[in-house]
Amino acid sequence: MSFETVNSKVVRAHVGPGTPVLARRGAMLGYSGQVTFRPVHGQGRGMGGMVGAAMSGESNPMMATEGTGQVLYGYKGLHVTVLELDGGAPLVCEADRLLAHDATLQTSVQFLGSGGLKSAISGAMTGQGLFTTNVHGRGAVALLSHGGAFPLQLAGQQVGVDPQAYVGHVGQLSVDLAAKVGFRDVVGRGSGEAFQLRISGSGTVYVQASERKF
Repeated sequence: MSFETVNSKVVRAHVGPGTPVLARRGAMLGYSGQVTFRPVHGQGRGMGGMVGAAMSGESNPMMATEGTGQVLYGYKGLHVTVLELDGGAPLVCEADRLLAHDATLQTSVQFLGSGGLKSAISGAMTGQGLFTTNVHGRGAVALLSHGGAFPLQLAGQQVGVDPQAYVGHVGQLSVDLAAKVGFRDVVGRGSGEAFQLRISGSGTVYVQASERKF
């Protein structure tokens, strides 16, 4: 794994001639060795293009780290979770969750949910991005969260997740945005859980220990 956990909020990336790293701009905390940093315009698409990111708004300024050495990454004191992708099912997450990842990984943008206009309205009202980023290939990814992220393992069942707490998922999973808004919610006297992500299938869902957005 190219990423080593230093503590709950910092990771160390091992950069080599054949293993560059893409990271969120402003996330570099320190480094050693002969490494260079250069901007990458738009959301990281591996080392390639970024089609669709500008249209969806699913993008963050990124930088490429190249050379030979070690780099410390962290961002605004947020917690960091490191995942290792094996080349199978992609990681699906919002772009602002990405702290850093191996540049060999590719990313693309997709629409979240299959509920049509109703899901789109729900997504806009909850603050959950209507578009998400797919990270696929073989390599390591460092994700950001408030309070740390924990995994929920699914084996064919369905779970409901607060959209503000959702971090991402890996596996053969479907995600739908659901809204149950009644009169009490309209007047501010509801449970506060009128909007949910319904996730079903087989895989792992990562949830943060907070409902705070970035």
